[in-house]
Amino acid sequence: MNATPAYQDASLPVDRRVEDLLSRMTLEEKAGQLFHSMLMMNADGTPVTETDGSMLPFTTPELVEDRFLTHFNLLGTYGAREMARWQNAVQEMAAATRLGIPVTLSTDPRHTFTDNIGASFNAGAFSAWPEALGLAAIGDPGLVHRFADTVRREYLAVGFRVALHPQIDLATEPRWARQSGTFGSDARLTAELVRAYVRGLQGPALGPGSVSAMVKHFPGGGPQKDGEDPHFAHGKEQVYPGGMREHHLEPFKAAIAAGCAQMMPYYGQPVGTDWEEVGFGFNKGVVTGLLREELGFDGIVCTDWGLLNDATIFGQTHPARAWGLEHLSTAERAARALEAGCDQFGGEQCPEVVVELVRSGRVTESRIDASVRRLLREKFTLGLFENPYVDPDLAEETVGRADFTALGAAAQRRSLTVLTNPSGLLPLAEGPRLHVRGVDEAVAAAYGEVVADPADADLAVLRLRTPYEPRENIFESFFHSGSLAFPEAELAEILDLLDRVPTLVCINLERAAVVPEIAERAAALIADYGASDAALLDVAFGRAAAEGRLPFELPRSMAAVAASRPDVPNDTHDPVFPHGHGLAL
Repeated sequence: MNATPAYQDASLPVDRRVEDLLSRMTLEEKAGQLFHSMLMMNADGTPVTETDGSMLPFTTPELVEDRFLTHFNLLGTYGAREMARWQNAVQEMAAATRLGIPVTLSTDPRHTFTDNIGASFNAGAFSAWPEALGLAAIGDPGLVHRFADTVRREYLAVGFRVALHPQIDLATEPRWARQSGTFGSDARLTAELVRAYVRGLQGPALGPGSVSAMVKHFPGGGPQKDGEDPHFAHGKEQVYPGGMREHHLEPFKAAIAAGCAQMMPYYGQPVGTDWEEVGFGFNKGVVTGLLREELGFDGIVCTDWGLLNDATIFGQTHPARAWGLEHLSTAERAARALEAGCDQFGGEQCPEVVVELVRSGRVTESRIDASVRRLLREKFTLGLFENPYVDPDLAEETVGRADFTALGAAAQRRSLTVLTNPSGLLPLAEGPRLHVRGVDEAVAAAYGEVVADPADADLAVLRLRTPYEPRENIFESFFHSGSLAFPEAELAEILDLLDRVPTLVCINLERAAVVPEIAERAAALIADYGASDAALLDVAFGRAAAEGRLPFELPRSMAAVAASRPDVPNDTHDPVFPHGHGLAL
């Protein structure tokens, strides 16, 4: 009778189990651990077993059984029961492999109103909360802990064990497309909130009840030249004209002190510093010198997605984000990232490249073992070898549970930020004739009589989104970039309504909109960071209290934005509203 392998014995110390499993692995199996790829699922909860290659090049069985990958992030929004069934099916597939190494599943944020396949998904079945910007607008670490604990419980129910968040970059360049996922421009507040966030996800220590936090984007992705995003070649440069590089590190120091398990370097290529001018995922001075040696981080370092290979997204070719190393081959790029100190390649699935690097002598197997140890240790610590499966019934009961939904709804209301109320329009009297735009008429009907013509209304409610410039590239169009000012024709239409009827304007701030004319002529102006129509109207009619304060300033003009320094918080001249502005009703 064969003895149970030591790595399968839960009574043994984790380090002994890791070493036993590592000693049994082939080079190919080790290489598979170094890739954190993407999966999609069928709507009925079954794994994808056929692909046309348009989004993902391999089927789930090919990745798990043939390429030995065991780390995946799920793309798309699905039902809770279906996600639970899917994760169990993928775990069964992994259990049937030679060593039975369980899969670690991860996800981008899923608890808000934003839907960007490159960064986050809307809440769907999960409880709906404001974006991180909205949590920052409230500024309550206790609430952030409750939020992260709710995320933890809902994620555990469907099998997600790694959160590809929190995102703790500082929102210092007003045009940057990724601000909605941050805690705004304040380093001190971001540091305070990330401590609560990490502890809410992981608990006092990483264990079977934890969701591992992959904090991003080290060493701070906010200072992007012209506010463009380094997902794309024209946005690759990260600059520090204000000399505030150290300032952007403060939240990451707090995350490390809180015990975050993983860290993701950003795509950006630092320009004009003493760092090598290559993307952070390839940057040894940043990953090993700064993160590991100076800051003492010994957790998993996973690159951002797509550093090694060109990819086809929506039928369009996107170059690998190997900024500064575009001339290197895929294998040479992989070697540079490993030399820099990264453990895992996000969004890639080419373990054969690592195998060849070792067999050719370019990378030692001991270097691969160092990263595999970290990755296996987390699987054991999370309890995946003992309990890889979830209960679909419990998942359906847990995800979107009434108390979780109520917490999220209350946070939406608290986060709303009253910017102006010059004539005391707010709170509104009950039962007015309402003209609404950007608001569901069926929701508005619970607060007043909805009328089609502004001339027949006592007041109007207008919901807007932060302006952006459409981009021809389909994938880039999801990242709202460019000008923060409304185009002239759209602004004229807005101001016409404001001049015809007293209007409450609510603008969703995913970035720092330029709204001086609207602020001057609206009867009242509110900012939201992800809130339902009912949340807005509850605040407007005094049924709930808005507590939000602006997590960044709102600039007066695009000229002021262009003249500001990308690494300096709240640096535009004469903003319409300063950071921290917000009125009480």
